[in-house]
Amino acid sequence: MKLLTVSALLCGLFALTAAVEELEDVVKRTSPPFCTESSKLQQRVFIFVDKKLTWAEAESNCVSMGGHLASVHSLATHNLVRRLIKRRANRNSNAWIGGSDQSWESVWQWTDGTCFHYNKWLTGQPNNSGNQDCLQISLNGWEDRRCSCRQPSVCALVLFYPLVR
Repeated sequence: MKLLTVSALLCGLFALTAAVEELEDVVKRTSPPFCTESSKLQQRVFIFVDKKLTWAEAESNCVSMGGHLASVHSLATHNLVRRLIKRRANRNSNAWIGGSDQSWESVWQWTDGTCFHYNKWLTGQPNNSGNQDCLQISLNGWEDRRCSCRQPSVCALVLFYPLVR
């Protein structure tokens, strides 16, 4: 009886190990091509979207991919997003990220719900000139801009892999 139980447990263990390895292979095969080391930070993947969209359209596009417009919480993340834009756009381009003060003027919030505790505002920004309520990242820092303007964007998706054994 003990031998039968041990045999059953070993079979189950081998089957589980094989299933985990198979799942890891599926994750590796289906990992999007933008998951390079240079675009991953703090278990998030950043995706540059070259299509020119309004800020609201850009956020909807990111949500359709399972994420939000990027939130930036450190200089390291800021620099990574800038490098991604320069590499993908092959130029110095402005892009939407997920900050806005549309709900309450001068109270900036991220679309992913995280706290807006870090910023890289350029001198004199945000200035709300001409009803500017949405955040764009530029070569040297951040600026507020009218949300109806069309430009590229950066999405952030949370990673749920690699699997941990």
